Amino acid sequence: MAYFAPLLSTFLFFSIYYSQSNALSSNYYAKTCPQAEDIVMKVVKEEAQKDRRVPATLLRMHFHDCFLRGCDASILLSSKGKNTAEKDAPPNGSLHGFYVIDGAKRAVEAICPGVVSCADILAFAARDAVVLSGGPYWNVPKGRKDGRISRASETTLLPKPTFNISQLQQSFHQRGLSLDDLVALLGQHNKCSKKINELIS
Repeated sequence: MAYFAPLLSTFLFFSIYYSQSNALSSNYYAKTCPQAEDIVMKVVKEEAQKDRRVPATLLRMHFHDCFLRGCDASILLSSKGKNTAEKDAPPNGSLHGFYVIDGAKRAVEAICPGVVSCADILAFAARDAVVLSGGPYWNVPKGRKDGRISRASETTLLPKPTFNISQLQQSFHQRGLSLDDLVALLGQHNKCSKKINELIS
């Protein structure tokens, strides 16, 4: 449980600070769609049982979404015309969990049409990914608005796997994230164990 503490604080920071809406609330859907989170959890759990990679990819998807334009679900938008969207950029080429969010959105829409944003659904799914991986449950602040702009060119701002420690720290610092946040998020990638050891030694 201690391992998840810095990760939890990082995602709470992302969910609040990097959300477009200034009116996030724990009971935003209390009257309009109180079952939204349960519906999303059910879908995520079912898909995770079919594919054990689902929790990790949902967590990574949420991180990539929040790191660029804030937690606005712009990573879910498709390329259109001459614009290549974030999801089609090379750094997101290995993300394979979009169908999970699509399924959760369909399930929520069937009960509460036009109420719950995709941005909130993605935030719920990322939280559920942590819970299903043995981490803690937390109350996700709600009320995010969906973004309408998604540019592949902006994914150059994402930390690259080839970054050294100094570059990673600078990248995270530019987003208001601490060394603890960096260690927590690197911990989600088992290939980063050497870098983590360098940071904490």
